[in-house]
Amino acid sequence: MTQNAGKSIANRKAVFLDRDGVIIEERQYIKDPEQVVLLPGAGSALNLLRKAGFLLVLVTNQSGVGRGYFTVDDVARCNARLQELLAGFGAALDRVYFAPEAPDQPSSGRKPSPFFLFQARDELGIDLAQSYMIGDKLSDLECGWNAGVRKSILVRTGYGARLEQESPEKLTRAVIVDNLAAAASWILNDTDK
Repeated sequence: MTQNAGKSIANRKAVFLDRDGVIIEERQYIKDPEQVVLLPGAGSALNLLRKAGFLLVLVTNQSGVGRGYFTVDDVARCNARLQELLAGFGAALDRVYFAPEAPDQPSSGRKPSPFFLFQARDELGIDLAQSYMIGDKLSDLECGWNAGVRKSILVRTGYGARLEQESPEKLTRAVIVDNLAAAASWILNDTDK
């Protein structure tokens, strides 16, 4: 599903982001906007990326809808709250995509599928080869790799530290950093651009 928050910009670079455990605190199956809490440094990091000319695109699996824990409207309200919190830092998400299906349900958009990255490419004129994916799960990284982004970045917040500890062999192509602020710094200092 798509939530629009901006106009198309041709031939732009983007940072694709998972939501829970990356931008906001990981809390299983968030359904109430009051549960949306930015991770320390997240708002400032996204502001820096925007100032550097990156589009910010949220790509999130929200299987709680498919599992019957909450509704699509609940997801939309939580995403709206996220936008409000980011506005306080001069940041905003240019587009929000979410897959509401449970893992056992058919889904074109559920990560690691690159479907939403391709959709964002087409809708916003994004050059995927000059863009980045940031997440805390292997499915986030694989989504970026499947779409051909420049680099997939694992943050140690959310489930990231556990993934790094349990499956380091699956992360050889990933950049691994502590949090979203460190990921933004890495992107802004990526000298091979």
